[in-house]
Amino acid sequence: MSLVAALRAVEVAYGGRPALGPFDLALAPGEIVALVGPSGCGKSTALRLLAGLEQPVRGEVVRTPGRGETSVVFQAPTLMPWANAAANVALPLELSGVAKAEARHRADEALAKVGLGQVATLKPAQLSGGMAMRVSLARALVTRPRLLLLDEPFAALDEITRRKLADDVLALWAETRPAIVFVTHNVEEAVYMAARAVVMSPGPGRSAGETEVAGPLPRPAQFRTTEGFRAAAEKVSLDLDRAMAGRAA
Repeated sequence: MSLVAALRAVEVAYGGRPALGPFDLALAPGEIVALVGPSGCGKSTALRLLAGLEQPVRGEVVRTPGRGETSVVFQAPTLMPWANAAANVALPLELSGVAKAEARHRADEALAKVGLGQVATLKPAQLSGGMAMRVSLARALVTRPRLLLLDEPFAALDEITRRKLADDVLALWAETRPAIVFVTHNVEEAVYMAARAVVMSPGPGRSAGETEVAGPLPRPAQFRTTEGFRAAAEKVSLDLDRAMAGRAA
């Protein structure tokens, strides 16, 4: 199987205290995988390893995307407060050497795709939380990455906005099909977003179960009411309960 990225028996420690692993994860091109687990289990640490922002103390990190082919969206939008939405989205293109006019044109297109074509000139302080997250998504996708890493991007948003953004992410994924790793505490969100959900045990996080989620991506209307969705959510919940009880499968 060809891989976009993989973690092979990786271990991470902070101040000599184990934080992750041994942990394994393989990610195929175009695959969407959700990492689910309690706070402190190492989900974000695994994401940083995949992003190349951190190195394990043991194990191997495999990354095939080249420079500029990995994008990360964090829980906070991390936008430049002094720049407008278009300038924020254009930034990674300009940093990679794209001419300013072309970068702004592609930024405007990216904003339009996330439904924000009308706010290109607004600054982050003028945007709602959901709008700011859409700008972050546009910035992450404007480079057409091969690997997209999402670290609880909807955690601070209300349920209605979370559901709308989940559909938006999947619609955007369908255009270029990057591999995605999506970190969340929310079982139903994981099952809705991903073709595969990996449950992690309390830190130092290890794999405590894996569930394949049947059904098309992007999700059809009323997918949350289907038997397949409910069965997958129950399986992930059971794996999580077992992990929390120290009986990881």
